[in-house]
Amino acid sequence: MLLLRADFGAMLHTLRVAGWRLTWLVPYRASYFLLFAIGWGALLRPYNRLPRVGLAYLFWVTTVREAIDRLLPVASVGGGVVGIRLLRWRGLGAVPASVSVILEILLTLAALYAFIAVGLLLLFGSGSAGARYQHLLLVFLCTLPIPLATALLLRYGSVFSRARRWLQPLVGERVLAQGASALDDELRAAMGRASNMFASGALQWLAMMSAAFEVWLVLRLCGHPINVGPALILESMTQAARQLAFFVPGGLGVQEAGLVLFGQALGISAELALVVSMAKRLREVLCGLPALASWQWMEARHLKGRASERTGA
Repeated sequence: MLLLRADFGAMLHTLRVAGWRLTWLVPYRASYFLLFAIGWGALLRPYNRLPRVGLAYLFWVTTVREAIDRLLPVASVGGGVVGIRLLRWRGLGAVPASVSVILEILLTLAALYAFIAVGLLLLFGSGSAGARYQHLLLVFLCTLPIPLATALLLRYGSVFSRARRWLQPLVGERVLAQGASALDDELRAAMGRASNMFASGALQWLAMMSAAFEVWLVLRLCGHPINVGPALILESMTQAARQLAFFVPGGLGVQEAGLVLFGQALGISAELALVVSMAKRLREVLCGLPALASWQWMEARHLKGRASERTGA
């Protein structure tokens, strides 16, 4: 609907102005993945003393997780499940791998709220633009307890031990009780390592801040330069919209609507906002398809190796 209502000819002209230089978004995205991988490594440090899982491997798994969550209809949770599986390939136990991914997702949520707070401060600091979006502050404040409540529940609520009563008929009492108890105990221990948690969360926040450079660069390449502040507003508000609509595969339509809505408040036309979204979608595909292909290749190798082991046995 947004594309049909926009001036498609003007959008194509803007894309021609930017040209092949838009592909610079692909190598730049590596810095985003690297920050997330280093932060994930901080959570894994107590379990990874050999180390079994190196930074290069974590970097690759991070790209795979992002590709799955962005390009496949998995409601932004499939990447975490696959991440646990890929960690176990390197000999990491199921409980440590699960704990690291659970905490990484929790810290991502907390970092996202901090990033949105920066965007809201800049938006309301812009004067008249911010006055049009007073309801956003109410939504933000009402949902703010979510990451805190989640953290407290994981730390003190014995979530997995309590959940086992509904899962007992599926997997059996003894196995489930031992696994759930171990997961709850390890979560409490991991959340007590404040320095690791802070380092990981801070790196994730920096990664989100760095993503605003994509908006800044695309608009500059299209001949419509903006300052850092508006770029941060656009990126943070768009990420907030995608988080609220996490169930929409790939955030299709959500990202575009967010960029158009908040772009208008900053003097950016709908056509230009949609060009920014198209550039970001292009980067998602160019980064995501090789990651998905490499993951499937590794899965095939892993299955072939296990089949050979069974044949040899």
